[in-house]
Amino acid sequence: MTYKLSILCRIVSLAVLIAVLTAPMLAQKIPTPDERPGRIAATVTDPNDDPVPGATVVLQGPGSSDRHTTVANENGFFELRDVKSGIPYRVTIQAKGFADWTSPSFTLEPGQYKILTGCKLRLEGVQTSVNVGYSPVEVATEQVAVQEKQRILGFIPNFYVNYDRDPAPLTTKLKFQLAMKISTDPVTALGIGFVAGIRQAADSPNFRQGAKGYGQRFGAVAANGLSDIMIGGAILPSLLHQDPRYFYQGTGTTKSRLLHALSNPFVCRGDNGRLQPNYSSLGGDLASAALSNAYYPASNRGAGLVFSNFALGTAERVISSLAQEFLFRRLTTKTQK
Repeated sequence: MTYKLSILCRIVSLAVLIAVLTAPMLAQKIPTPDERPGRIAATVTDPNDDPVPGATVVLQGPGSSDRHTTVANENGFFELRDVKSGIPYRVTIQAKGFADWTSPSFTLEPGQYKILTGCKLRLEGVQTSVNVGYSPVEVATEQVAVQEKQRILGFIPNFYVNYDRDPAPLTTKLKFQLAMKISTDPVTALGIGFVAGIRQAADSPNFRQGAKGYGQRFGAVAANGLSDIMIGGAILPSLLHQDPRYFYQGTGTTKSRLLHALSNPFVCRGDNGRLQPNYSSLGGDLASAALSNAYYPASNRGAGLVFSNFALGTAERVISSLAQEFLFRRLTTKTQK
C-alpha cells in the first residue's frame, strides 16, 4: 500500500516523462529476472544504540569471487550493491574496541533489497554471542531508516514505498515520523511552489492574480498536502491500525503485479499483516477535500468540489501505484547522509 502525496504528483509526473524517454537505454542494461543482483543495507550500532562509524563490513559467499567489502559511513550506515542472488552469504562486521559480529546465513532472491537487522556490536571481551531474536519494532525502525533515504532520480522523496520482502508493521511513532519527514523535506516545499505556479497560470482556484494570489495558492496547496499527509498517512492509519506504505511486489506475472498496483488505493495491509479496505488513504483524501472548503474562495466551495477533488486524488493514487510497481524502482536511489 502507498500513500500518494498530492503535493508532489506533478513532480513525479515529470519523473515518469523522463523515465519514458530513457526507457530504451534502461532496457538494454537490465539483466534477466533470475540474474538481477541484490543489495544489502544496515546500520551498525554499539550497545547504547549509537552508530559505529568506520566499521569494516565483509560479505562472504561460498567462493572467493563472492566477497564484498565496504565501510560504514559516519552514521553507521552501509550498503552493498550488485550482490549475486541464489547463493548463501554471511556478513561479518569489525570495529576497533568491539567484538566481531557475524550474521546468520542468508540467501538473496533476484533483485531483493535486504535490510540486515540487529547489527549491534558488543564491547570486546564482554560478550561475543549473537542474538538473532529481533523485535518487530527494531526491524520496522531499520526499514524506515532505509526508506527515508529513497529518492526518485536522486532528489524526489519516495519514502512511502517498502521494498523489503519481510516488512514489519509500523508503530504509531514511525507513522507520524514518516509523515513529518515528507512534510518537512525541502523538495516538498519546491513541489508546493511548482504546483502553485501551475494553478496561478490556470487561475485555479479563483484567488486574485499577482503576488498575493500566488501566496494564497501556495498556502492552499500546502494546506491540502499537509492535511492529506497527516490524516491519511498518520492519524487514520494509527487509529485503524493500517499501514500507509506501498508494498512493492516486483515478482510474478505482469497481470498479478498490475492487479496488485490497481487494488492498492482500495486495499491495504493492516498492522496484523492481513489485507483490509483502505479506509485510511480514502478517508484522508475525503477529509482533506472537505477541509479545503474552509480556505478556498466562495466560488470554489461546495460538495461538488469535495467529491471532484476526492475522485482526482484516487485517480492520482492509481497512477502512482502503477508507476511504483513498474517504473520508479529503477529510478529510486538510496542516499546516505
